[in-house]
Amino acid sequence: MLVHLVDGTYELFRFHFGPANRDPRHGAQIGVLRSLLDLLEEGATHVGVATDHVIESFRNELWPGYKDSSGIDPVLLEQFPELEDLLAAAGFVVWPQVVYEADDALGAMAARAAADARVERVFICTPDKDLAQCVDDAGRVVQLDRRRGIVYDRAGVEEKFGVPPASIPDFLALVGDSADGFPGIPGWGARSAATVLSRYGHIPDIPLDPAEWEVSVRGAARLARNLAEHLDEALLFRRIATVDVSAPVSETVDELRWRGPTPRLDEVCDTLGPVARAQAERARALAARRGDGHGS
Repeated sequence: MLVHLVDGTYELFRFHFGPANRDPRHGAQIGVLRSLLDLLEEGATHVGVATDHVIESFRNELWPGYKDSSGIDPVLLEQFPELEDLLAAAGFVVWPQVVYEADDALGAMAARAAADARVERVFICTPDKDLAQCVDDAGRVVQLDRRRGIVYDRAGVEEKFGVPPASIPDFLALVGDSADGFPGIPGWGARSAATVLSRYGHIPDIPLDPAEWEVSVRGAARLARNLAEHLDEALLFRRIATVDVSAPVSETVDELRWRGPTPRLDEVCDTLGPVARAQAERARALAARRGDGHGS
């Protein structure tokens, strides 16, 4: 059994701002539906979609500068609940997140799926660097950038970032993440962070005395001093960058099996126009070819 976990928030943003979008109010939703039907036609059987029902999460209470909805186009914000309704009507399992984030839900379901012996591989479908931390050593949980057609296993993550998946939260804590709204530690860049973490793994294990470092890094004294002065922030950023696998998701992978669209899909697509109605017909045809029917 293969499991595909899709970052619905990323997909909605991607299609909304894509050059082919001619309908800012509805085009992104239709694009996401089309993309998920493409995934099914490529052979996917068990699919789950995580979304940020609201952009804010518990992390906003931890760091005041953390990303929120203030800079997002209201036209785009309106489409999150509509997308969730559309995908549910199309027969997909959707996990709208309020306290947690879509990333947390993807990580939670990846862990749950990987614990099921029937699952051969879990594909976390997003290019988001945060999710690289969920890639496992055994190659059963991988990250898939569908747009570029690249699969990242442990070796792929190390090649891309210079650190293994388990060190990704530490890496992001040191270098910062402008998309998520935390600055990192002064002076630390991707190269220095990768070099030090490749030896020590996690921030608490980095000696604060540069004389004890067993790696050669330019400006080690300054980096060590800055880390010591901002250690509390570094640990906070690490907490913020860590995927929280307690987010609410489905209990079993069996719930993720796509069984075809619900009867509501036609009604929902009628409000979105003829392009959406064509996708509804496509979903029904796909279910018929598979011999699936919703609720079977």
